[in-house]
Amino acid sequence: MDIHNKPIQERIEWLINHASTHSENYSKPGSWLSRTRYLSEHPTSIAVLKCMDGRINIPIATNTPQGIIQPFRNLGGIFDLGWPHLGEVLASYVQNVVSDGRRVMTLITYHFSKGDPQRGCAGFNYDTEAARSHTYQIKRQVEEVFGDDHATVYPIVCGFETDDDALILHGSTGEQLNMADLKLSDKDTLLLRLETIFPDMSAQMRQDLLPLVAGNLDHVEEARQMQRELDIVHREWMICIGRGFDFLHTPNLALIIGPYSPNLADPIDKAAGIIESNMKAGRIPDDGFLLFASVPFQDVGVDRARAEVKSKFLSNFAAERIRVSHPELAKKMKVKTAVLNWHSRHLEMLPQG
Repeated sequence: MDIHNKPIQERIEWLINHASTHSENYSKPGSWLSRTRYLSEHPTSIAVLKCMDGRINIPIATNTPQGIIQPFRNLGGIFDLGWPHLGEVLASYVQNVVSDGRRVMTLITYHFSKGDPQRGCAGFNYDTEAARSHTYQIKRQVEEVFGDDHATVYPIVCGFETDDDALILHGSTGEQLNMADLKLSDKDTLLLRLETIFPDMSAQMRQDLLPLVAGNLDHVEEARQMQRELDIVHREWMICIGRGFDFLHTPNLALIIGPYSPNLADPIDKAAGIIESNMKAGRIPDDGFLLFASVPFQDVGVDRARAEVKSKFLSNFAAERIRVSHPELAKKMKVKTAVLNWHSRHLEMLPQG
C-alpha cells in the first residue's frame, strides 16, 4: 500500500495502527527469543549516528532484526560530543553495554546520491566531501572520549549511497569496502575483506559486523531489481522529534530529529522546508503533514512522568518554530505527542492541548 498518497487523516490512523502492530510483534515470545539469540551470537552493540533523512534506514538496508541497532539522528548526521545531552546519552549507552561485558561499534554515517548531487544531504548543502570530513571529526571525538585503542568502542566512518542503499565502510587502513562494487558471489569473501580494512578490530567485532555487510549485499541486489524512482527522492510526510521511532522501520516516511543539538530550531526549519518541497513537487498530498513528538521511558513513575513532560516540550517547541519559520505550512500541521515504553515498544498517545 502506498501510504504516501492517502489523505492525512488516513496516514495518521495508519501510523498509530502500525505502531500498535509493531509493539505486538516486538513483544511476542518468538521475537524476544530471536533478539536474545541474535545478541548472544553477536554480542557487540551497534550504534548508528545518521542524518534525519527518511531515506536512510540502516536496519532495513542491512536486513537486521528490529531492536538490534541503536539509532542517533540529527540534521545531516551533524553531531558534537560536546553537546551536553548527546554526550550524556551516548556515555550512558556505552556504560550500560560495557557493564554487561560487551563492546560497542559506532557507525558514523554520511550519505550521498551517485545519480544526482541534489539528492544528497541538504544538511551539508549537498557537499559530500564536507559531510565525509565531518564524520571523521566525530570519529576523533569518539576516540578522545572512549579511547583510541578501539578495544572496547570502535568507531567506523560509513558512507550510505541512497540510490542503491549501499554501505561504504572506511577502514582503519585508509581502504574502503563499497558494497555496491560487490556481487552476491563475493559473500564468502566478506570476512577476509573486513580483516583487511580493519586489522585492529577484534575478531568478535568483525564477526558481529559481518551480518550487516552481508545483509546489505543482499539488500543492494534487491534494490536494483525494484522500481525505485520514488524511493530515492524525498517523500517524507512526517517530522518526528525526540527518540523511539524505530517502530517506523519503513524508509522515506519521516524526517527524524533527535533531541541532541543545543540549536533544535535549525533541523526543524530544514525539515519543514523538505516537507513543503515534497508538497509543492506533488510527491505527497498537500492536505497536511504530521508533527510527531515521542520520548521513551524505562520505568513507570518518575521516569515516565519526565518522558511525558519532555515530549510535550518538544512538541510545543517544534510546532511554534514551524509557525514562525513556515507560517503557511503550519496551517496544514497536525500534531501528535506520545511516550514510548522502551521494554515493550508500546506507544502511548498523550492528549493534545
